[in-house]
Amino acid sequence: MALQMQVIPVTPFQQNATLLWDDVSHDAVLTDVGGEAERLLNAVDKHQLKLQAIWLTHGHLDHAGGVADLIVQHTVPVLGPHQADDYWLQALPEVTANYGFPVSQPLTPTRWLQDGDKLTVGEHTFVVYHIPGHTPGHVVFYSQANSLLIAGDVLFRESIGRTDFLGGNHTDLIRGIQSKLFTLPDDTRVLPGHGFMTTIGHEKEHNPFLR
Repeated sequence: MALQMQVIPVTPFQQNATLLWDDVSHDAVLTDVGGEAERLLNAVDKHQLKLQAIWLTHGHLDHAGGVADLIVQHTVPVLGPHQADDYWLQALPEVTANYGFPVSQPLTPTRWLQDGDKLTVGEHTFVVYHIPGHTPGHVVFYSQANSLLIAGDVLFRESIGRTDFLGGNHTDLIRGIQSKLFTLPDDTRVLPGHGFMTTIGHEKEHNPFLR
């Protein structure tokens, strides 16, 4: 049984929303539903999947702005981020309006996530790591068996997340990447919140922010 993945860039910020599913049970989750709910649900239907949950890495509009729309059409639990991002989720109406996005309602997830929590897609398990810095409540999702890290806006190909937003902290971000992510195997695939996939090994060697 294999974990399948389709990356679907959404919003003008081309944020990597991801559809993950177990190809045996057809259970699926969507990560970082920033917008374009119809398009994401169409992908679920196309693959004849059973959407079980939405997972959020953090509360920024391009990662969470489409959730309220989606759960009106398809009721599923919203898991994450860490509670320290609550103020970002409550500010979604104002922030989406300011950026010219479709106005999103405030959002309170079904469950806040903590460091060390475990989430599942069918038979596949992901561990939650809390890595503040881009936002205070940012989490990432790691599947050891699938050598896959859903990294949100923590780590990018040869870059790192911005820390100049409200609640950002550069020192915390670097510490979290080095202590939690750079201890993962080098062949771990990293899917960032924007742009191309990379690996932990590539970032250890080539990321100018982390040398």
